[in-house]
Amino acid sequence: MSDEKLTMPTKYNPQETEAKWYSFWKEGKFFEATGDESKQPYSIVIPPPNVTGKLHLGHAWDTTLQDILARVKRMQGYDTLWLPGMDHAGIATQAKVEGKLKEQGLSRYDLGREKFLEKSWEWKEEYASFIRNQWSKMGLSLDYSRERFTLDEGLSKAVREVFVKLYEKGLIYRGEYIINWDPQTKTALSDIEVIYQDVQGAFYHMNYPLTDGSGQIEVATTRPETMLGDTAVAVHPEDERYKHLIGKTVTLPITNREIPIVGDEYVDMEFGSGAVKITPAHDPNDFEIGNRHNLERILVMNEDGTMNAKAGKYQGMDRFECRKQIVKDLQDEGILFKVEEHMHSVGHSERSGAVVEPYLSTQWFVKMQPLADAAIDLQNSEEKVNFVPERFEKTYLRWMENIRDWCISRQLWWGHRIPAWYHKETGEVYVGHEAPADIENWKQDEDVLDTWFSSALWPFSTMGWPDEASLDYDRFYSTNVLVTGYDIIFFWVSRMIFQGLEFTGKRPFDDVLIHGLVRDSEGRKMSKSLGNGVDPMDVIDKYGADSLRFFLSTGSSPGNDLRFYWEKVESTWNFGNKIWNASRFALMNMEGLTYEEIDLSGEKTIADKWILTRLQETIADVTRLIDAYEFGEVGRLLYNFIWDDFCDWYIEMAKLPLYGEDEEAKKTTRSVLAYVLDQTMRLLHPMMPFITEEIWQHLPHKGESITIAAWPTKQEAYMFEEAVEDMELLKEMIRSVRNTRAELNVPMSKQIELLVHAKDDHVLGKLTRGQSYIEKFCNPSKLEIGTDVKAPEKSMSQVLSGVELFLPLAGLLDLDAEIARLEKELDKWNKEVERVEKKLGNQGFIAKAPAKVIEEEKAKQADYIAKRETVEARIAELKA
Repeated sequence: MSDEKLTMPTKYNPQETEAKWYSFWKEGKFFEATGDESKQPYSIVIPPPNVTGKLHLGHAWDTTLQDILARVKRMQGYDTLWLPGMDHAGIATQAKVEGKLKEQGLSRYDLGREKFLEKSWEWKEEYASFIRNQWSKMGLSLDYSRERFTLDEGLSKAVREVFVKLYEKGLIYRGEYIINWDPQTKTALSDIEVIYQDVQGAFYHMNYPLTDGSGQIEVATTRPETMLGDTAVAVHPEDERYKHLIGKTVTLPITNREIPIVGDEYVDMEFGSGAVKITPAHDPNDFEIGNRHNLERILVMNEDGTMNAKAGKYQGMDRFECRKQIVKDLQDEGILFKVEEHMHSVGHSERSGAVVEPYLSTQWFVKMQPLADAAIDLQNSEEKVNFVPERFEKTYLRWMENIRDWCISRQLWWGHRIPAWYHKETGEVYVGHEAPADIENWKQDEDVLDTWFSSALWPFSTMGWPDEASLDYDRFYSTNVLVTGYDIIFFWVSRMIFQGLEFTGKRPFDDVLIHGLVRDSEGRKMSKSLGNGVDPMDVIDKYGADSLRFFLSTGSSPGNDLRFYWEKVESTWNFGNKIWNASRFALMNMEGLTYEEIDLSGEKTIADKWILTRLQETIADVTRLIDAYEFGEVGRLLYNFIWDDFCDWYIEMAKLPLYGEDEEAKKTTRSVLAYVLDQTMRLLHPMMPFITEEIWQHLPHKGESITIAAWPTKQEAYMFEEAVEDMELLKEMIRSVRNTRAELNVPMSKQIELLVHAKDDHVLGKLTRGQSYIEKFCNPSKLEIGTDVKAPEKSMSQVLSGVELFLPLAGLLDLDAEIARLEKELDKWNKEVERVEKKLGNQGFIAKAPAKVIEEEKAKQADYIAKRETVEARIAELKA
């Protein structure tokens, strides 16, 4: 090892280390899938972040979990592809770009479509570079050679292919739909461009007369001007007040049109009069009711918010002027009988401030039922998508079973333009990959596709589909796992599944690992309005990426939300320093050791055998739990193994041979240190990649980087169960003596007598084998171990499994206090005996529990009874 490798700083500095190793990994191309046919492929596609801004903690969590899986599989020898990319996020990005233009006093119409798209691409490039920088700071092992963007030419080709094929199959059609309309700028708005404000308005109560003269029915509205477009009155079919009226008609005031009374379960019987006017061309809920009852859609307004010819005598009036006039006219006729003040939420245009009008418009749709049926059938087959946790499959299926047709057109410029052209003279519609040959006679649809339309193709469009010769598609599709939040199961997961099935005949991923949302320490959702958001880059700047990653990956179980605590990140940072300090000690004591000199065949101490066994158990458990996506448990096991077993126990015990005179023992312990530290760094690497690479590079090793070092596998040759039993007893003894010293304020530096009674020769053998550790860590002036050791007068005792410790502490022991302590301990053992006997006396437990569990409970019972009896005897001695 070089001198540089031997000089690890006394304190770990993540900021100095992390940038260095990320550049090293990228330059070494360690993250790139090779296409090596001798390796089994494994693939994940990143949920593409939107190019609307910088990444938040939710992204950091999501990508950390993916990176753990990618790094593990790479180390296990898979040809691993973790494909990065970004989403153009049509609505959100366009809103951001328009907001930037607004600051300059411009609108997209001032620039025109082409110039506006140039500005949008500039925005994309700026924010894509922010995102890449954040990915690097997070340490993500992404294959940048395959990075994709949803508006790439390859992905755009896939989008056109899907649109054309669905259209040819009759699964894409054009129809009418309610959209948000800004009458001032005369444009459709996306939901993100609508700002809701509480406004003082009114409920206008009216009586519509039954056409047969038998009575009237009360309705109420906040927008009386739209009544001119009413085409029905709806009541709940079970409403006793009205069900006899279903099928009858009312005469619509002013227009004198006859409109039906329909029964629909959407109506809330408890709200208002229980009857509602239905205006399908001016309200999204009414539109749906209209579809169910085949109602006419009458649009009574122009694009500029004035009333049209269908409004009769109100034609040409502004919609709010019309409202005033129509209210007066209805009052004069005795139709409108009450005006009730009402505070309600009204949508306003983000751009103009105008009140948004729900407005009937022609849009493109996907006919969902056939696609949803295929996706539902998949879940009843062996090739189903496995949801983790399983409960989210029900969430997914519930949405699929109640599917509605999907409106895929958006009145935007930034996005995939709909590949449909309209003949300028005949109005004929042409849909195709390319424009018609006689393009001068055709005009392309102005709209673009919903962002989720292209995102739904992400697992296969990123792999080169529909190019038949795409090697990546053949090798890496379908993918192994998708990691995402539960909030986009409907928007994204479901759409990827039905589009994947329709166009590839395969599920897009084997598993879907669902996580929750990151919340603040009080459980609140992070938001700008609350000011409780945390920038992951700020966390990294303070504590390093490894600390953030370990916290994120271990802070929650699958499917649940994660609460962010700065204190817990700091605790993880302390864990990193613990690892660093232990590694420094180990490296200082293996100075000059080469990889070839590591030799575990020599005679091993109890501590050597114990740590090797605990390592093998940890390897097996960590591998199993990663396969089950139980990252929280993985972190807990690694934390306990590294902090407790390796740092607090093994390293302290290793000092005996390391500082001793036996060169062979020293050599073996150095080899064990090197081996255990190497394997531990590999196990921890997927969660904490930077610190583990830094330490691993100081170790004697083969290979360029820990990123491609082999994943540890359990070695039966290093399993020593007897050593584990010995060690557990020694640990219990040492802890007990130290606790007793602490209770009596007797420092470890002060020697004390220690007498140890073993219940039999088997236990005596364990104590004898570990005598050097007892002497080292208990610091006795005199140590006596035997099966016939008796308790001296005025001594403090501790009852362990098969062992009783006596500490003759004349002058230090308060007899009454010791009796009181023992009586408290007796009470504990009485409760334990009572609990286990109650459990074993429960016939239900005995009938259902596995034999192994029952045997374990019986062993506990015998141990507790033995300890109780020993404590009782000791109390009797002291009281005699």
